[in-house]
Amino acid sequence: MDFTVLIVIIGTVVSGFVQGLSGFAFGLVAMAFWAWSLDPVLAGPLVVFGSLIGQLVGSGALWRALNPWRALPFVVGGIVGVPLGVLLLRYINPVAFKACVGVLLVTWCPLMLFAGDLPRITWGGRWADTGVGWIGGIMGGLGGLTGPAPILWSTLRGWDRHTQRGVFQVFNICMHSLTLATYFVSGTIPPRAWPLFLIMVPALLAPTVAGFLLYRRVSDLMFRRVVLGLLTVSGAVLIVTSVAPLL
Repeated sequence: MDFTVLIVIIGTVVSGFVQGLSGFAFGLVAMAFWAWSLDPVLAGPLVVFGSLIGQLVGSGALWRALNPWRALPFVVGGIVGVPLGVLLLRYINPVAFKACVGVLLVTWCPLMLFAGDLPRITWGGRWADTGVGWIGGIMGGLGGLTGPAPILWSTLRGWDRHTQRGVFQVFNICMHSLTLATYFVSGTIPPRAWPLFLIMVPALLAPTVAGFLLYRRVSDLMFRRVVLGLLTVSGAVLIVTSVAPLL
């Protein structure tokens, strides 16, 4: 078997399981395998595609908890924010931006992780949710980081794990679909990615379902710990991968 195909399958299987459990983090896990062996031009579309398919599979299993109306403000804000983030690329160093986000995550998430009782945000309503989605969209346009803002916000809202996951999965599905469509229209997807897409779909199904079955057995507290732990690791990865380019 070709090495590229093998490493794509391994990364897809492991990432699919983690995303099935947490509802996100496909790219974080996949890039741990792919960043050192795949061309970034190829790895980027693979991450977006795998994230999207995994989200769709997970949402199919979680369909009872999905509430598009609750997620709508986040999505609207995200759609408005993405073009602004892309525009800001002309003025902001994306590597420095990722490093700053990484520092924020590794500082803030452990504090939330070990706090006895998290503060619950009840103000702002849908306008605040839209603003958070807008921030997520800007972060996505700048560095592909659509997830941290709505995920942290959903946690601080005090929603149960099903509600949290329903919100940020709908948000991520919309953002990934927009990104993939942009890739397609702009011709960013390299020809060698298409056969890998076909390989990734069956490789995703079983591990994503297995991760979701484990998710159904965890408590709200354990789910919070999984989410904050993965965000902390994500922040550390952002810092480590940004150091060399910045220096």
